[in-house]
Amino acid sequence: MKAFQYHTPGQPPSVTTVPDPEPGPGQVVVKVEAAGVCHSDEVIMGLPADRLWFPLPLTLGHEAAGTVAALGPGVEAVRTGDAVAVHGAWGCGACRTCALGRENYCPHTERLGIHSPGLGAPGAIAEYLLVDSARHLVPLDGLDPVRAVPLTDAGLTPYHAVKRVLHRLVPGSTAVVIGVGGLGHLGVQILRALSAATVVALDVAEEKLALARACGAHRTLLSDERAADGIRELTDGLGAEVVLDFVANDATLRTAAKAVAKEGEIAVVGLGGGRLGLAAGRVPYGVTASVPYWGTRPELAEVLALGRLGELDVHIETYGIDEAPLAYERLHAGKITGRAVILPGA
Repeated sequence: MKAFQYHTPGQPPSVTTVPDPEPGPGQVVVKVEAAGVCHSDEVIMGLPADRLWFPLPLTLGHEAAGTVAALGPGVEAVRTGDAVAVHGAWGCGACRTCALGRENYCPHTERLGIHSPGLGAPGAIAEYLLVDSARHLVPLDGLDPVRAVPLTDAGLTPYHAVKRVLHRLVPGSTAVVIGVGGLGHLGVQILRALSAATVVALDVAEEKLALARACGAHRTLLSDERAADGIRELTDGLGAEVVLDFVANDATLRTAAKAVAKEGEIAVVGLGGGRLGLAAGRVPYGVTASVPYWGTRPELAEVLALGRLGELDVHIETYGIDEAPLAYERLHAGKITGRAVILPGA
């Protein structure tokens, strides 16, 4: 089968041919109809060789949707032909955390050498994906896999982050979204669907701010050194109860620290490598900072349900697997509006 693989640190990934996967006991092979492209892949490919936690080559892609193609011995929860989305945050499946569906926070993955697809295990930008357990599969139930696949991360990650702070987003509150990319444009929509907060979106590009307005943002501001003052003006000097930073570089985290209200919360969702100074005088009193990661299996089912209700409009660009290098070039250049989706069968 064709697969898009990262072979050598510092070198771009390429399309290659690898053997089709064969399912072992409890495993499932999914024929990939759609796979998402994510900035997390760029973070991985930017690491030096001594910081990689897995061997190369690595098939990229941790967002996957498709149909069940083959079952290993003992699998009864799904059948061949079932249309499924893959929950990519894999844990041990046996501990108390995993029993709650919170495999994204499994404390045993490092010790047991468990990796998520595309983040250490063979990923989804391939014609077939080997899934360790049927518990990682969530029915699509009529959703188009091409439009639904970004919901497995670009939708699930902001959904998880927003659910953690919903108690703060009462009527009259303000939520700020920094970065209206693949995750941020869905974060705006999730905030509108789940809360009564006023949603303010920040980005450095006017076209991304236009996307935010199309997604339901009440107000938009350029993400620059004046953005925090703009948020203070919009909130009568009080600041925002919640700031969701989907970029998280030094500049955006400074904005978050200046824009958040007393007793508010900053959710550091992006992988920009910035530092947030959480100390007296650096942020208002009572501020909480969190670093949410991905989302739970039950939450993925909830995100897909929002998709069926028409509450989430995923803006996508599609590419065949041979065009995957172009998709990553456009991602690196900041030219993707919404989310890029690879169609391995195209």
